[in-house]
Amino acid sequence: MLFANIDYLTSDFEVKRGFVGTQGAHITYVGEVDPVQDPGFSSEDFGERYEGRGRLLMPGMYNTHAHIPMTLLRGYAEGLALQDWLFNKIFPFEAKIDDEKAYPATLLAIAEMLRFGVVGVTDMYFFSDARIRAVTESGIKANLCDGIMVFDNETTYDQTPNRKRNEELVRAHHNSLDGRLKIDLNIHSEYISNPQVVRAVGEHAAELGVQTHVHISETHKEHEECKQRRGGLTPTQYFDSLGFFGVPCTAAHCVWTEPADWEIFAARGVSVSSNPASNMKLASGFAPVGDMLGAGVNVCIGTDGVASNNSHNILKDLYLFALLSKGASGDPTVVSPGQALAVATVNGARSQGRLDCGAIEVGKRADLVALDICAPWMQPIHSLVNNLVYSAQGTDVALTMVDGAVLYRDGAWLSIDIQRACHDTKRFSAQIAASL
Repeated sequence: MLFANIDYLTSDFEVKRGFVGTQGAHITYVGEVDPVQDPGFSSEDFGERYEGRGRLLMPGMYNTHAHIPMTLLRGYAEGLALQDWLFNKIFPFEAKIDDEKAYPATLLAIAEMLRFGVVGVTDMYFFSDARIRAVTESGIKANLCDGIMVFDNETTYDQTPNRKRNEELVRAHHNSLDGRLKIDLNIHSEYISNPQVVRAVGEHAAELGVQTHVHISETHKEHEECKQRRGGLTPTQYFDSLGFFGVPCTAAHCVWTEPADWEIFAARGVSVSSNPASNMKLASGFAPVGDMLGAGVNVCIGTDGVASNNSHNILKDLYLFALLSKGASGDPTVVSPGQALAVATVNGARSQGRLDCGAIEVGKRADLVALDICAPWMQPIHSLVNNLVYSAQGTDVALTMVDGAVLYRDGAWLSIDIQRACHDTKRFSAQIAASL
């Protein structure tokens, strides 16, 4: 596809007007001159010409922490603190989910994300066969991990079904679908694990050559109780002491982390996925992302599951991310619009181990999002970058492309039967709720 006469975001998050051409899965042209006038290209090289006036082309965004089959629980448990919400409402509902029910819920979540310009998701959950099927069919990028939860101090990693399952998933699916699908290993959290499992999972990830995903310091209670249990170590310091950060890791939430934790993140290459909407809804607090960015941490953004956010609208989360950083710090200069956009794009790609993604540059993967910038709430334009962070709505997304394939365009999902996904998700959700 050739995006013609379109405003686009550079890797420095400046806006230029010109032409962006894709061939196969990659970007092959970026410039101010129509490449069809270049003897090195012809109109046949790019296929469809997309007239871009009134549009902004930006790199696709990454949802770096989610639990996508939890679409079944949208709006189910409200007004509760995390521990009560999790143990008394979420776990009993989740016990009724299986692969049959997880599949349409995953498709529906992916459809929502594509609608809002998300090209890749890092997902921590169960029912990997259903999730892999949905990722394969939909065309989105995904880092999936199969959840491991241990509630005692005696169980070893080898005694769980996860060790064998992780080996099977990595062998069969890691870097499959031309790299679209990656398999990570998972620890839920410090409080739903034990030291021998944490150490063994970290070692297994290194052996398999994959990344890890974990919840860290989501609530003050979690953070302080860990220090009481672990001889004064914060969750971050605890995981680090067990070698868990020997491979790249995405650490979700990190609301109550401390300066010494940020030093560990920066030194070990840990990416922090901030989840502002979920953390605010569950009254968990807000991560000190400005401080973490200043410490050199790769900060990215996630929605969490829709049971604790109610939507996968990443632009809504980005708006909250930028504003809450200022409000929480008392500094209006914290997190510039350019930094916020990096958090949603290139930082998210880096957290997934996708170094050929996240920017509009020749040679990068053609993961692109076109937004309508003519809406009343986007006018006037003194700074398009400012408007994109503070004014744009998720519904402004007009096109989402992953690896050169258009997956969403002007109200149509080209790889998902959206009516079937909605119908089946509603049916299964009602069945589970009625049985509780």
